[in-house]
Amino acid sequence: MIRLKLFMIIFFFIIIVYLSFRFVQLLTKMNQQAIIPKTAEEMKSLRNFPQKPVDCPSYFNQKVGIILYILMLIFVIVIFVIGALDKTIDWWYFFLFFLPLVHSDNLLNLFAVVDDGLISGNRFVSWKKIKSFHFAPIDVNHRFYGYSKEVNGGYELRIRVKYFSISCIVTSKEMKEKLAEILSEHGAMNETRSELEDVR
Repeated sequence: MIRLKLFMIIFFFIIIVYLSFRFVQLLTKMNQQAIIPKTAEEMKSLRNFPQKPVDCPSYFNQKVGIILYILMLIFVIVIFVIGALDKTIDWWYFFLFFLPLVHSDNLLNLFAVVDDGLISGNRFVSWKKIKSFHFAPIDVNHRFYGYSKEVNGGYELRIRVKYFSISCIVTSKEMKEKLAEILSEHGAMNETRSELEDVR
């Protein structure tokens, strides 16, 4: 039991360090000038959630999400310190960590292209980690169809990264073409084109 608790302490300490590093990295990247979106019109054509366009990638416009993320980190650190110092607490206590982490990706309504990668929610992804991308049409069979008339007929951009994937709703053909061009320029493979070439 003592060894298991020690393992959990080390494991969750690594998680806290990783989350803190990722958050600092995100704030650093948000300080860069965004390539996309630059205008209010471009922001309207990008969505993390079907009901609402993304917010401007700036500290001021993202302040609520940033504050909530800081509070979540503080909560996780407090749980960790209590669990590590209190000898009466068992190893299973550390699973409380997962409660605030479940929806942490949704705290920032953010999708932006910067010089060295993409910002999506609370995550920064460098160009070298992006493997491929694909635009899925939002038609009657798509999970986002019916949320709003802007989303219907749009596209879901799915980006495959090394160990996970990110997605964004694109509501205009112009934005779809801009994102496809930028992703292709940075070495991401367009899965749709690849499939078409295979068919030929």
